[in-house]
Amino acid sequence: MPEVGIYQGEPNAFATGAFKNSALVAVSTGLLQGMTREEIEAVIGHEIAHVANGDMVTMTLIQGVMNTFVVFLSRLIGTLIDSALRRNDDSNGAPGIGYYVSTVVLDILFGFLAGIIVAWFSRQREFRADAGSAELMGQSQSMTRALQRLGGMHAGALPENMQAMGITGQIGKLFSSHPPIEERIAALQARQQMQR
Repeated sequence: MPEVGIYQGEPNAFATGAFKNSALVAVSTGLLQGMTREEIEAVIGHEIAHVANGDMVTMTLIQGVMNTFVVFLSRLIGTLIDSALRRNDDSNGAPGIGYYVSTVVLDILFGFLAGIIVAWFSRQREFRADAGSAELMGQSQSMTRALQRLGGMHAGALPENMQAMGITGQIGKLFSSHPPIEERIAALQARQQMQR
C-alpha cells in the first residue's frame, strides 16, 4: 500500500517513488473538491496502477536508455564526419570542428526523437493505468466518469518540485506525456465492450 498525500492545488493527482514499497500517491484538494467519491477512487486506482506497473522506474530507465543512445550515436557519427572532413590532416587524433558541430546538432536532433519515443511510451502507460483502475474498481464507468469530469476541469500543474521539463505548442501532441482524454475514454469504452 503506497502512502497517500493531499496537497493544496488545482485538480491533479500523481504517483511517485522508486520502488513499489516506497511509493507515494498524492491527490490535490482541487481534485477532491471537484469529484465524487467514486471518481476519486477511480483516480487513486489509476495512480495505484502506475505504482503496481512500476511506471516510475520504467520511465526513468527508458529515459536513461534513450539518453545513452543519443550521446553514443551523436559521438559516433560526429567522429565519422570529422574523420571524413580531415582525411589528410595531421592532428594527432584530436577532434576537429566537424566533430563538435555535428555532435551538437545530432544531440539536439536525436534528443527530440528520443523525447518523442519517451512521450509515446508515457501515453501507453496512461492507457494501462486507466485499465488498471477499471480492473481495481471492477468496472470501467467510474474511471470514464472521472476522465469526463477531469476534461471539464482546469487541470493544475504538479507541485513545483515535481514538475519536469515539457514541450508545448503545435507539436505538443508528439511530446505529450498523456493522451487526450477523449482517446482514454474511447479505450475504456472499447475495453468495456470487449468484456460483455
